[in-house]
Amino acid sequence: MISRREAALRLDISLEMAKRHDIPSRMTESEFAELSNDPPAWLVQSRANRTGKKPVWVQLTCDVCGFTESTRPKKWWPDFTYLSCDHHPASDLPDPLPSLHRREVDGIGSRFIGIVDE
Repeated sequence: MISRREAALRLDISLEMAKRHDIPSRMTESEFAELSNDPPAWLVQSRANRTGKKPVWVQLTCDVCGFTESTRPKKWWPDFTYLSCDHHPASDLPDPLPSLHRREVDGIGSRFIGIVDE
């Protein structure tokens, strides 16, 4: 069984779109394969509209421990130098170059802090 979220990830659509088009909260692999291989008109249109400029999902990975999470990117996210789980101390990451200033961005995914050296 796969969850609606997993189906949305695999189909590269938002969770909101999956709910709106009545993808069930749980489905079998065969049901998912049928949906993916013979997509309804809304999914065909969604795929046709993809420009590739903005990803629907991104994979976040902690640069300290390697923990990963898939999430929807936010428009306000800057380009991160590093990502770290919120429980790691800043000393676990390399120091910024002497000419750069470091700032932390909280609230990235469910547990990350984004580090920006600028």
